[in-house]
Amino acid sequence: MSKQLVRLAGTVALILSICLNVSAAERDSIRWTIKQLTVDGNEGIDVADFDKDGKLDVIAGRSWYAAPEFVPRPVRTIEDWNGYVESNGDYAYDVDGDGWIDVIAGSFRPTEVHWYKNPGKKSLHLGKMWPKRLLVDTETSTNEGQLFQDIDGDGRPEWIVNSWTKNVPMHIWKLKKEERATAQGKSELVPTLKKIVIGTKANGHGLGIGDLNGDGRTDIVVGQGWYEQPKSNGLAGNWTFHADWDLHASIPVIVRDLDGDGRNDLIVGQGHDFGLHWWQQQPSENGTLQWKKHLIDSTFSQPHCLHMADLDGDGTDELLTGKRYYAHNGNDPGGQEPPCLFYYQWNDKSQEFSKHIIDKGVVGTGLQIRTADLNGDDRLDIAVAGKNGTFVVFNNGTK
Repeated sequence: MSKQLVRLAGTVALILSICLNVSAAERDSIRWTIKQLTVDGNEGIDVADFDKDGKLDVIAGRSWYAAPEFVPRPVRTIEDWNGYVESNGDYAYDVDGDGWIDVIAGSFRPTEVHWYKNPGKKSLHLGKMWPKRLLVDTETSTNEGQLFQDIDGDGRPEWIVNSWTKNVPMHIWKLKKEERATAQGKSELVPTLKKIVIGTKANGHGLGIGDLNGDGRTDIVVGQGWYEQPKSNGLAGNWTFHADWDLHASIPVIVRDLDGDGRNDLIVGQGHDFGLHWWQQQPSENGTLQWKKHLIDSTFSQPHCLHMADLDGDGTDELLTGKRYYAHNGNDPGGQEPPCLFYYQWNDKSQEFSKHIIDKGVVGTGLQIRTADLNGDDRLDIAVAGKNGTFVVFNNGTK
């Protein structure tokens, strides 16, 4: 055999070796196309059909992005604060019930919660700003983030705010309408938020929603433990607090029965350090919940935001997370490393997650991740905003 044929045979053998050593999971990974919408330090994002054209749009901080081009259009002005955009969450919701989707916005330090009224078709077309409306002055600051989920089962979400400060009250805010006088001396019903104090003992970095103890009622996870919803009238307050841990956890902490034993487990990211784990719930001891911690990934830091969705269309949700880029202005462990975004498939038999790369070096996360079919191909795409910019990541499937 000639030297050329020997070299060719060796090259073919090497290629075959590489191909054979690629795992089935890696071969079946989803293909993605990244579209950057803007360079902006805003970290909140949501998805809805804001202009009522039948296509899902993106809203992220100062701008909204109309499908299918996703060109930025104005919503509001936002101040910068201490290396952050003073915005830590966008929630698309028809606040006033006029049929046009508005946005409720959270912030870090300010105590006021505002909503921004969708100005309607003509004003959206002209690129006008969205009118700013006060929901409530909470009189509380140090807001790490919030969730907007239905706690009492009435079909309307509650505003659930987390504080990075420990040993402060935990609040739920209920959407209401109250009568207020107008400048013309008349009265009108306006949206507001009513405070419910569920506990005064603890709070702390981290927030999750779900039934932890299997009693059929929704509980709340915080950094210092968890609040157990009472048997009757949970929104009257006075939830039982269980100081079962002290974490600097993700928002959200995901509450889900992963192993199928009927007990809900937890998926927890270390928001400002390395570490992504799932906590397998064990049989309780003397009424105290017990957990066995399993590592998912420790190769990147700041998995501050978690999300679950069926990205590959197989009927089972994947875990989606990544690095919250510059979460503490680069001062966290690993804070200077590049942004990254991953998804993880759950295997029922091995009870493990397998990792898949969406992107390394360009796309990271902020404080929210959203998934929706943004281009009408029946696959879930990703919308994410962080200090490295706002992105739509299109899902091209596995083939």
